[in-house]
Amino acid sequence: MFKNGMFQKEYLGRTIVTICGFFMIVLTFFIGIFLVYKGSGTFTKYGHSITEFLFSSEWDPADNFTGGGKVGAAIYIFGSISTCMLALCIATPFSIASAIFMTMISPKLGKRIYRPAVEIFVGIPSVVYGWIGLTILVPVIRDRMHQGFGFSVLAASIVLAVMIFPSITTVVADAIENVPKEYIEGSYALGSTRWQSIYRIIIPTAKTGVLTGVILGLARAFGEALAVAMVIGKMRAFPKNIFSPTSNLTAAITSDMGGAANGGEYNIALWTMALLLFVISLLFIFIVHFITRSGEKHA
Repeated sequence: MFKNGMFQKEYLGRTIVTICGFFMIVLTFFIGIFLVYKGSGTFTKYGHSITEFLFSSEWDPADNFTGGGKVGAAIYIFGSISTCMLALCIATPFSIASAIFMTMISPKLGKRIYRPAVEIFVGIPSVVYGWIGLTILVPVIRDRMHQGFGFSVLAASIVLAVMIFPSITTVVADAIENVPKEYIEGSYALGSTRWQSIYRIIIPTAKTGVLTGVILGLARAFGEALAVAMVIGKMRAFPKNIFSPTSNLTAAITSDMGGAANGGEYNIALWTMALLLFVISLLFIFIVHFITRSGEKHA
C-alpha cells in the first residue's frame, strides 16, 4: 500500500513537471510564430529588403497602411550593440572578481553575506535602476564630467552593467565551485600560491561556466528596455563617442509602439525589431548550449 502510494505521487509529480515543460516549449514556439507573422510584414507586405532594415540608417516608416516610408534600423541596432558590449566590458571583470572572492578568498563571508547581497540585485525592478541612473548618474556625467546633457551610451552601459552584474557573478561562482577539489589540492601540492592556482588552474577549468555567464549577461542586456530608455537619450543618431546620446532597439519599441497604427508600416517595422531581438536571444541560447557541450567534451 505504501509503495503504491509513493509510486502514484512520484508519477503524478513527474506528469505535472512534464506538462509544465511541454507548455513552456509550446508557448515559446507560438511566441516565435507570432513574431515571425507580425515582423515579416516589413518584407512581405511593404516590400522592404532585409539589407535596408539591417544596414540603412534612414528611419522614417509611414504611419499608414500603404507604405512608402523607410525602415533602416541600423542606428538602433548599433545602439544596442554598443551599449551592451560596453556594459559587458564594465561588468565582467567585477563579476569574475566577485565570484573569486566569494568562493576562494572568503567563502564563509561570501556564502553568508556577499552572495545573498549580490542575488538581491536580481529582484530589483528595472525601473528602479533607470530612476537611479536618471537622477544620479545622468547629472554626474552632465555636471561633473561636463558632457552634454548626461544622457549617453555611457550612462546606459553603466546601468546595464549593474543589472547584469549579479547574473554573471552567480553563474561564474557556480562554475568555480564545480572545479574538482583535486585540481586545487594538486596545485597547492606543487607549490603554487593561491593566486597562481586561481588564474592557472581554477579559471581555465571553469572557463565554460565563465563564458556561459557572460553570454547570459549579454542576452539580459540586449533585452532590457525601460532602464535603458530612461538614460540613453533616445536620439536617432549614431553616437560620436560614449558620451553621446543615441537610441536602441528596445527603447524604440517601448516609446513608439503605443502610438503607431496597428498593422501600419510603422507598427510592423517595430514588430520586425522585436523579431530581431527574438532571433538574437535564440542565437545566444544556441551559443550557450554550444559552449556547454564543448566543455563537456573536453572535461
